Amino acid sequence: MTRLPPILVVDDEENIRQYLKSLLTLKGFDVVLAQDGEEALQRLSEGATFSLIILDIMLPKMDGLEVLGRIRKIARQTPVIMLTGVGETGTIVKAMKLGASDYLTKPFEEEELDFAMNSVLEKNKLVQELKSLKTQLDVKRKEGYFLSVSDKMNKVKDIIEQVAPTDVTVLIRGESGVGKEIVSRSIHFNSLRAKKPFIKVNCAALPEELLESELFGFEKGAFTGAFKQKPGKFELANEGTIFLDEIAEMSPPLQAKLLQVLQDGEFSRLGGKRDIQVDVRVVAATNKDLELMVKEGRFREDLYYRLNVVSIYVPALRERKEEIPILCEYFLEKYNKKFNKNIAQVPENLMGLFMTHEWPGNVRELENMIKRIVVLEDQASVVAELNASINAARQAAAAASASAGAPVPAAPVPAVGVAVDGQGRPAGPQAISLKEITKKAALEAEKEIIQRVLNQTNWNRKKAAKILNISYKALLYKIKESGIVNGGR
Repeated sequence: MTRLPPILVVDDEENIRQYLKSLLTLKGFDVVLAQDGEEALQRLSEGATFSLIILDIMLPKMDGLEVLGRIRKIARQTPVIMLTGVGETGTIVKAMKLGASDYLTKPFEEEELDFAMNSVLEKNKLVQELKSLKTQLDVKRKEGYFLSVSDKMNKVKDIIEQVAPTDVTVLIRGESGVGKEIVSRSIHFNSLRAKKPFIKVNCAALPEELLESELFGFEKGAFTGAFKQKPGKFELANEGTIFLDEIAEMSPPLQAKLLQVLQDGEFSRLGGKRDIQVDVRVVAATNKDLELMVKEGRFREDLYYRLNVVSIYVPALRERKEEIPILCEYFLEKYNKKFNKNIAQVPENLMGLFMTHEWPGNVRELENMIKRIVVLEDQASVVAELNASINAARQAAAAASASAGAPVPAAPVPAVGVAVDGQGRPAGPQAISLKEITKKAALEAEKEIIQRVLNQTNWNRKKAAKILNISYKALLYKIKESGIVNGGR
C-alpha cells in the first residue's frame, strides 16, 4: 500500500504540537511540525508536499487566516483542517470561505479528530481520482470518446462498439447539435483505421462547385484559378475515415459521384483524365428526413441504401436530461482552463432551469451557455434567456391546446421562478418565492439524476457517488432525504 505524504501540524503551543504528533504517529502517519505560519510556508515554498495540514487560527506574527490564504496559492489542492477556540464563529466562516476543508474547536476529542481527518482525506482522494479520470477523459474525447449515463446514449455506445471494428458505411441521424460528429469520431477511433486520417467535410458549408473540388480535388487548369493540382478530401482520407456532415445538402450530380466512390472505390479529379483508387470508410450524418427526400426525388434512392447500411440515432438533449450535470461539469472545466477562470459549479437555481429547458439547440446550446457563464462570470443573462425561452414554449403549448379545443389560461404564462396567483398574475407577499421554486425544481432534478445513476450502477452506491462527484456519505444522506428506494419503487 502506498504511504501517504506526511501531515503538517502548525501550532505555536508546544504541548498541542507534541500531542498531535504522538497521536497521529500511533495511527501510522508521518508528522512534520511547525511552530508558526512562516515556518510552514517556508516548507511549502521549498517543495514539501503534505497529505493534510492541521493549522491553528491563533498564531503569532501571522494569523492562521493569512497563512491559509497563502497556502492556497502554493498548495491549492492540499486539505486544511483549522483549529479554533470557542466562540470564533465569524473566524470559522472566513476560514471556510478561504478554502479550509474542516475545523475543530479546542479542546477536541480524539474521535472528533479521526472523523474530520477521515472525511477530509477521503474527499481529497476522490477529488484526485476524479481529476485523473477527467484527464483520461480529455484524451479520449480528442479521439471521439463520449461520456454517457443515460439508457439511450448507452445504446448508441453499444452500437458504436459493434460497428466500429467493421468497415460498413454508417448513417448518423439526429437534430442539429446533438453530437453526431462525436459519434463519427468515436466510430473512427475505435476502428482498425484509428491511426489513419479522420477527415470531416460539411456538405452544407460550400456551394456545389466548391464542394466537388473539395471532395475530389482538381487538376491544374481545370478551371480559372486552378494554378496547380490539388488532392481532394477523399484522397487525404485514404485508408482512414471521411465524415460527410449534412449529407442531405449534397446536390444530385454530386450524389451520383459519391455513389460511384461507394460502389467502386474510385473517382476522378475535376479536369482529370484518369480514375483514382481509394480505400475510405464513409460515415455520413443528417438532421433531415432522408426517406421523405427520396420519396420527393430530392435524394437518390440508390445512394440512400448505400449510406444507410447501419443507422445510428442520436437522441436530443431533452430526451436525456440526466446527462446535463455531467456535461455542465465537463464544459465548465474545459472553458475554465481555456479562459483561465475559476467558476466552480452551476448554482442550483440555474441547474433547475437547465433541467426544465427543452434545449432546441441541444448539447451545442448548453456548451455555448456554459462558455458565456465562464467568460462573462455572470449568470443573470443566462437565467433571463432561459426564463424567456421556457415561457415562450409554454405559451406556444397553451396556444396549441387552445386551437385543439382545450382550455387555455386567461393570462400569459409567467417565467419559471415567478410566483403567481390562481389567475396567472404575479402573487403577493404570501406567495412562494423565486428561491423556493428554483430550489424545489433543483431538488426534483437532483432526485431524478441520483435515481437514474443508481439504476445504471445496479445500486452500487460507491460507484454512483464517484459518477455524481459527491462523497459516499453525502449520497447516503441524499438517498434518505429524497426518499429514493432501490429500483425506484
